Amino acid sequence: MLSLNTNYYGIQTNEMNVQKLIIDIAVLAAGGGITVAIAYALIKNDIQTYFKLRFQGQQKEGQGVLLSLRLQAYERLILFVERINPANLLLRLHQPGISPQDLQALVLTELRAEYQHNITQQLYIEASTWDVVTKLKEDTVAMLNNGMKSLPANAAGVDLSRNILQHMAQMKDNPYELTLALIKKDIHQLF
Repeated sequence: MLSLNTNYYGIQTNEMNVQKLIIDIAVLAAGGGITVAIAYALIKNDIQTYFKLRFQGQQKEGQGVLLSLRLQAYERLILFVERINPANLLLRLHQPGISPQDLQALVLTELRAEYQHNITQQLYIEASTWDVVTKLKEDTVAMLNNGMKSLPANAAGVDLSRNILQHMAQMKDNPYELTLALIKKDIHQLF
């Protein structure tokens, strides 16, 4: 008769060893799990602090990028206001012997191009400031068109420029300077 612990050839089996190995593995796994749980409990606050600081750092970095974009947008709007100011615009676009109709068309094309070039800046600035800038552009177009209406039939482009600049000189408050002051005020509120 063969014993339960031996096989057909009389060699002792590892049945007992396998059971002991499984028990040892279970004890080690339980001990490892308990060790990891205790370690986590001890460093849980440090881990949370690390991720919180990392998130805040990313948030501050994102705020820095946004601030940079906003400042660039305000910078571009200042340039836009200066470029559409009739004192600068007419001087830049005037050509000797140009007709008032050609000057008007040239100015309107330039105004539209400048506005379209800067239209995305509204994403980064105050909505009320963008509204003022848009109104300033529309008022510039209206001033140009009104200047054309009062010209005699044989007028030259220089007469249109003179008409518009005289109209601006009669204004109590320069709308271009007021718009620039508003933009600068918005910039100062960022800091």
